[in-house]
Amino acid sequence: MTASTKKTIKLNTPVPGPKAQAILARRANAAPAGLAKSTEVVVADAKGAVITDVDGNTLLDFAGAIGVMNIGHCHPAVVKAVQQQMEKYVHTCTLVTTMEPMVELCELLNQVTPGRFAKKTLLANSGSEAVENAVSIARYYTKRKGVICFEAGYHGRTLLTLSLTSKYGLFKKGMGPFAGDIYRLPAPNVYRKPDPFTEKEYVDLCIQNLRNALIAQIDASDLAAILIEPVQGEGGFIPVPEPFLREIRNICNETGAVMIADEIQSGFGRTGKLFAFDHYDFAPDIITTAKSLGAGMPISATVGKAEIMDSVHLGGIGGTYGGSPVACAAAIAVIKEMTSPAFMQQAEKVGNQLAKRLEEWKNKYAIIGDVRGLGAMRLVEFVKDRKTKTPDPDLTLKIIKEAVANGIVLIRAGLYSNGIRLLPPLVITDDQLNEGLDILEAAIKNA
Repeated sequence: MTASTKKTIKLNTPVPGPKAQAILARRANAAPAGLAKSTEVVVADAKGAVITDVDGNTLLDFAGAIGVMNIGHCHPAVVKAVQQQMEKYVHTCTLVTTMEPMVELCELLNQVTPGRFAKKTLLANSGSEAVENAVSIARYYTKRKGVICFEAGYHGRTLLTLSLTSKYGLFKKGMGPFAGDIYRLPAPNVYRKPDPFTEKEYVDLCIQNLRNALIAQIDASDLAAILIEPVQGEGGFIPVPEPFLREIRNICNETGAVMIADEIQSGFGRTGKLFAFDHYDFAPDIITTAKSLGAGMPISATVGKAEIMDSVHLGGIGGTYGGSPVACAAAIAVIKEMTSPAFMQQAEKVGNQLAKRLEEWKNKYAIIGDVRGLGAMRLVEFVKDRKTKTPDPDLTLKIIKEAVANGIVLIRAGLYSNGIRLLPPLVITDDQLNEGLDILEAAIKNA
């Protein structure tokens, strides 16, 4: 353990306390049972990486609203931008009028997203909408229907995006029928590669299977797009090996299909660069982003090559709330803050600290099968046996419950629900990061 000098966590009551329990009971009576919650924390206030609950308990946020709060809760620049915009006007609809915040945000996104080519941006409200728009535009542009996606991928909960999403039992059970012309292939998960393959041999085999799919599953002449998360989020924070991503780029170049990168969870500083694809010397044709783009405001973006984005007929895309000036004001403030050298240095620092600490845990605790990720997008995977790699989701849940009871907010991830994902706001201090990691390590040690 690394002793933290300044303590942030203060627990006056158990979590949940009496006030929280009363609100949780109201939630159970008012909201559907299928609306899950990872913790029983009931929020009264949140600033930076700190959450205060309704019973006055102070906790550290290591979930970041599932990757929404990279810039931290209630960042002053974001709050100020939203307040100033609210005082001017709230919404007049991009389908009726033009609002400068929408235009400015599109200009910024066209500049900061990967790819040295002319771009255009379509704004919407959620990550699901961004992916829907990306696929629809790719199909319109190519005049083709087929979309290749990958096992362990998560892309949303609308009909199309749920059809693209993996992890059937949790997200898709009982929800069909699903959209057609979707072809799902294995993506490289190096930790679970079959023996006795080397890592390179395994990735090469995955590439071979990808190529074979263009014969066995869909002809290149009907392939509209290949959609992939450069770091699979819900699937378990699995960085997709660079050669596999490059082969997707090659196939799209050869066939005329559109390469779509879902950077909804991996974007905006989470991997140590503004986007995960900034780690490579090639770019997708379209990027979808949301979550930390708005720092808690509901906004998403589909950013792509201008010729692709311009292909749709007038009136064929858009929505009532897309380009909300209040959400755009928040996003503009986020981009301006995150593109500063100081912020990205902090993001890289947090990522390095997490990686170092998690590697130490892997060497100490046999229940940890793997630690992985990119930048500050990190996960600990728990197994019953390191040799068989049998997932242990029950143990994972036990660890989370103990850690939450002791003051840190955590959530699971992974195809087998046996991983703890770490997504603390990137503004977290060294003391706060170490304090939270100490509590998580104690829970692992006690498991």
